[in-house]
Parts: sequence; structure tokens; C-alpha cells
Amino acid sequence: MGLKYAVITSVTRDDLPDGGASIFAETIKAVKKRNPGIKIEVLIPDFSGDMRQLETVVRAEPDVLNHNLEVPEAIYSRINRPSDNYRRSLQVLKRAKEMGAVTKSGLMLGLGESEEDILRTSKDLREVSCDLLTIGQYLQAVKNNAPVVKYYSPDKFVLFREKALDTGFKGVVSGPLVRSSYLAHKLYNTINNLEV
Repeated sequence: MGLKYAVITSVTRDDLPDGGASIFAETIKAVKKRNPGIKIEVLIPDFSGDMRQLETVVRAEPDVLNHNLEVPEAIYSRINRPSDNYRRSLQVLKRAKEMGAVTKSGLMLGLGESEEDILRTSKDLREVSCDLLTIGQYLQAVKNNAPVVKYYSPDKFVLFREKALDTGFKGVVSGPLVRSSYLAHKLYNTINNLEV
């Protein structure tokens, strides 16, 4: 296929004893064996805070380890997640960074967060040395999901990018249609000004 950059993800696998960590690791190794020059980004769950499982993934040497915060902490209750999960996710990113991984996270906006919430989240991510960030507009996929509270203009996303870069991220992609894998290879390239 001529791939130079691949993003590997899965649904959360809490049904597996290791949360799917070994499958991530085996997949990274298999893809790199088949295509030694490829760059690999993995988008992982929080493994319920089990850092041994995170270490399994990081030891497989992905080029980017992505774990999305998804929304600012103040919004976690609106997406039916305990606020403790926010801090746990920050710890996942912190530990991955301590192990030498390039780290990345993503946010969806439009659920009623304030601009202060967005800035605080950027600062929280930088406090754990997160390298890369994606920011996009939340869209209600089905009626049972939380409704969109606000649609941000493209200009606002430019502003959010600038403010996030001011906090120290090495790269930020921000726009209404941005998702965590959007232009993933170009965002990775911002780290070393590489071309992939």
C-alpha cells in the first residue's frame, strides 16, 4: 500500500485482562517488521489506569502515543464519565512521556465548556509534557448523545490553536472538522520538521 504513516486504534477492550495492550504491541511490531520505514501512531484507551499495560504498548515503540482527553474536565459529567477519568488520562500521558514516548491528545468542543476550560485543559496537558494536540467540533452522532451546545467558528479554532501553541505544544491542529487522526502525519512532522 505504500504507507508511510499509520494510525492504529480500537474500541476500548475492558473485556480483556490487559485491556488490549498486548494486541497493540503485537500490531506495532508486526507492521514495523513488514514495513520498517513506517511511522506508527497508536490511539489507546486508559487501560483503567493500569500502567503495566501502558508500558507494554510503549515498549513496542510507537512513534506517537495518542490518548484523548476528549473534553475539558468540567464537561465529563455531560458525557457520563467520572471526573476521576480526566486525571487518570493525564497520568497515562505523563507516564508515557516519562517512558520516552511522543505524546498526543485530542479535544472535542461544543458541549458547553468555557474558553477558560479550554485554556485550563491545554495547560493541564502541558503540565504532563504532552507534545501534540488536536481540537475539533463536537457533533451529536445520535439522539441519545449529548446535544451540541455551541458551534464554534473557524476563526475561533484558529484562536484556540494559537493559545494552545502559546502553552508550549510542539504542534496543534484545530478546526471544526478536525478529529484525532486528522493530518496525523503532518502533526507528527512538526516535532522535527520532517517530511513524511
